[in-house]
Amino acid sequence: MSASSFQTRLPCGSRVLDLSRPHVMGILNVTPDSFSDGGRFAQRDAALRHAAEMVAAGATLIDIGGESTRPGAAVVGEQEELDRVAPMVEALSAELDVVISLDTSTPAVMLEGARLGAGLINDVRSLRREGAVEAAASTGLAVCLMHMQGEPSTMQSAPYYRDVVTEVRDFLQARMVACRQAGIPVDNILLDPGFGFAKSLEHNLRLFRHMGSLHVLERPLLVGVSRKSMIGNVLGRAVNERLAGGLALAALAVEKGACILRVHDVAETMDAVRMAHAVCSIE
Repeated sequence: MSASSFQTRLPCGSRVLDLSRPHVMGILNVTPDSFSDGGRFAQRDAALRHAAEMVAAGATLIDIGGESTRPGAAVVGEQEELDRVAPMVEALSAELDVVISLDTSTPAVMLEGARLGAGLINDVRSLRREGAVEAAASTGLAVCLMHMQGEPSTMQSAPYYRDVVTEVRDFLQARMVACRQAGIPVDNILLDPGFGFAKSLEHNLRLFRHMGSLHVLERPLLVGVSRKSMIGNVLGRAVNERLAGGLALAALAVEKGACILRVHDVAETMDAVRMAHAVCSIE
């Protein structure tokens, strides 16, 4: 595991994450069409129960998404996304001791979510939607910048790279520059390689194998591979049969220096992460 070359205290609104150890981020999709759990937690009470269960299992962040970003997903209108996300942020902020992450690219959701108690903006479009970087900067929250070519609706049509690792690194570096120019402090920035977003199986595997090369950017890494097609393609498993593969990747991600693992299965991933961290922490 790479030694930290960044400030390990990440400010997340009213809370601070200590990134000297890896954290697990629980996924809470309040959408009807997410690839793994679409519709299961669209109702407030079910979503709250699930979030509480994930926190009890060890999640220190809950990532709330109101717009599906699965391959082929359609764009959701601003008001519809607000109607899905804002009540959940308000409820979780009042009831749970956890960092609330906004899985959004929409400036209005960033602003309202920050007002209601969110601590992190997690944007698959890397703050490239019009007004997003300015909105994120105005909140003062931590941001996660993710690599993706194109849009979710088209990203898997024919992804192409001359060198996927170099191109992902260069993209993230450019987005960091844009954020700093907009007034977002470098210490507020996380990076996500974007596994499964505009990448073939070979691209995903190669990027994962060489993930350590992204440490040259000197920012903490967030990794999200839970239940994704790269696991299904290697193992021949359906979405609901990918836990073992996901745990293997979670342990490998910790070994490669990832700070946050974004997952559906929190309790099981906590065991894998704690075990991997225990081994990697020994000199």
